Amino acid sequence: MNRNISDLIYELIEYGKRTGLVEADDEIYCSNRLLELFEVSEYRPEVLEVESRPLHLILEDMLSYAVDKGLCQDTAASKDLFDTKIMGLITPTPSVVRKEFTSKLSSSAKEATDYYYNFSKTTNYIRTDRIAKDIKWTTDVPYGTLDITINLSKPEKDPRDIANALKATKSSYPNCLLCKENEGYAGTLSHPARQNHRVIPITLGGEQYYMQYSPYVYYNEHCIIFNEKHTPMKIDHGTIVKFMDFLKLFPHYTIGSNADLPIVGGSILTHDHFQGGCYEFPMVRAEYKETFELKDFPDIKAGIINWPLSTIRLQSKNPDSIIAASDKILDAWRNYTDEDAYIFAYTDEDGGRTPHNTITPIARMRGDLFEIDLVLRNNITTEECPMGLYHPHKEYHHIKKENIGLIEVMGLAILPARLKTEFKQIAEIINSHASLEKNTAVDKIYSELLSSETLAPHGDWVKEILTKEDSIPDSSQIDSFIQKECGIVFSHVLEDAGVFKLNDNGIASFMKFINKL
Repeated sequence: MNRNISDLIYELIEYGKRTGLVEADDEIYCSNRLLELFEVSEYRPEVLEVESRPLHLILEDMLSYAVDKGLCQDTAASKDLFDTKIMGLITPTPSVVRKEFTSKLSSSAKEATDYYYNFSKTTNYIRTDRIAKDIKWTTDVPYGTLDITINLSKPEKDPRDIANALKATKSSYPNCLLCKENEGYAGTLSHPARQNHRVIPITLGGEQYYMQYSPYVYYNEHCIIFNEKHTPMKIDHGTIVKFMDFLKLFPHYTIGSNADLPIVGGSILTHDHFQGGCYEFPMVRAEYKETFELKDFPDIKAGIINWPLSTIRLQSKNPDSIIAASDKILDAWRNYTDEDAYIFAYTDEDGGRTPHNTITPIARMRGDLFEIDLVLRNNITTEECPMGLYHPHKEYHHIKKENIGLIEVMGLAILPARLKTEFKQIAEIINSHASLEKNTAVDKIYSELLSSETLAPHGDWVKEILTKEDSIPDSSQIDSFIQKECGIVFSHVLEDAGVFKLNDNGIASFMKFINKL
């Protein structure tokens, strides 16, 4: 059905009323704001009974109108800027959202976060139609079941947008994507629009922080907790204090932080922030492999868990004990060197002392226990591993080359979008030779992969995983076969990031550090 702009505005307002974004008293006001945006002076909707279409379909029709009228360029970035501007006109102000959140929080933390999460989806800040395109599966490995995703949520950059962004006037406002000044910001071709973005103030460790949800929600209720100030990431005593405060406020959530050094840290080290959410990560299910006593903290259960990254788990009913014990472990690790295990706390570079040891901390409630996982990290590089010794090694870069940050540490792989196309092409090549004798098929598949610039990096891997099979997987099995083997690669990537390997020598070296505590 062709809808005129009045019909589309009416449909969007009805969506807003149905979802609680638009109050009856604000209906005319919001309608007039939308008329202004679309540069029309008449409002005469013809279809006064509308079906409940998904929001993204309403916005797609509005964008088509805007492009036709020259209000918006027909590029991905320009359309994202424009449809966010549309939604900003029917999104309640920050004060309204915060008041509602606070009211719900007074009776139930879960009720408050449920409201805010649904609000973030309803306003299209979280673009649920894009997230639904992500590919997800699980893979069983010796450490448990890992969660694997191929991220398709972020739109690819249009060359026209890249060219226009280069011509645009550069701005340092907001300082970064996490700054509080993003709330309501119109955006540019190089900075996403945020007119529909609302943040919730919370106090942690006596400091002002804000909570928001990630627009890409890599997992359920994926939230970001960021410092009011644009200040660099730093893992210290205050970090653990803030974690405990957060769990007291939101005991149904996990909270964690990327490490505060390059290579082992996250993508944004310039702005202090944490990540959390309501999701059971694979790491949570890991059992204690070895336990030990912390003589100064008899109320704490401490141990090493069965996890590819070197992780100390602490449990106690007393959050102050967790804070003090975490301080002690962090301080010991920051200054720990074991040359036999190739762990160096510092190296002398460019006339200065460069630190290499830090942690990735993750905290949660387990019943009435406060629980924290302290993942030991080291970012040293070598000639053989210039991207980091405890970083995905070169033989796995065809699957995962990027830093192993907080989310991956917890067992959820965020893999690049290119793998969707590459895995499909690999499956087609395997299927095209499946009728041949196995060894002949493997040779032909390998040769064909090597002849492709994009698929050649997968060649050795595909040859290896096919060789170990009794026969070439048939067309009904090939997709699940590739996914399973991809998950196994991710487990090896996590092993690479572990400073102490989970073998006899590695555990002995790990306990050598533990005995220093």
